[in-house]
Amino acid sequence: MGALPSSVIGVLAIQGAFREHVRMLVGLGARTRLVRAESDLAGLQGLVLPGGESTTMQIVMERVGLFTPVMELVRSGLPTLGTCAGMILLASHISDGRPGQSGFGALGISVRRNGYGRQLASFEAPLEIVGVAGPSFPGIFIRSPVIEAWGSAEVLSSHDGHPVAVREGDILAMAFHPELSSDDRVHRHFLSMVSG
Repeated sequence: MGALPSSVIGVLAIQGAFREHVRMLVGLGARTRLVRAESDLAGLQGLVLPGGESTTMQIVMERVGLFTPVMELVRSGLPTLGTCAGMILLASHISDGRPGQSGFGALGISVRRNGYGRQLASFEAPLEIVGVAGPSFPGIFIRSPVIEAWGSAEVLSSHDGHPVAVREGDILAMAFHPELSSDDRVHRHFLSMVSG
């Protein structure tokens, strides 16, 4: 099940793998809008916060006046998918962020940036994800955060003893990069949240 024909999914396009998310969503028949200014948030039915560099994303969002409006929209219940850096932005606590770095506090998790190691430690692992039917999902981990505490968030998938996919209300967050695979099932699942 995809998004309703009138639905528009915003993709934060400040930095990172936003084009890959757009490609995946458009391939599933969704309408997308790049989000680079507060005016781009009007009328969205869903939002994607991509992988990339979380400190850079926060700095640029603050500079262009986008951090607080996005935070408020996500906290208001807009269906949101955050991957890797996007998950860090959603978090309530960042254990090793730069001075002054904070998440939106929209998702009750504590994360450690680059918890799985730097670029050279990147890896792929097969994952079983609640709500994503079929064979194992190819989890691509690149400088991925580790979820250290998750409170009331529902754990949808784990790897090596740590949650790597969680959901709380209308927020879906993953430590890996589903947008970098050729498998569209995570995005299909998110669109079902938008239309459901």
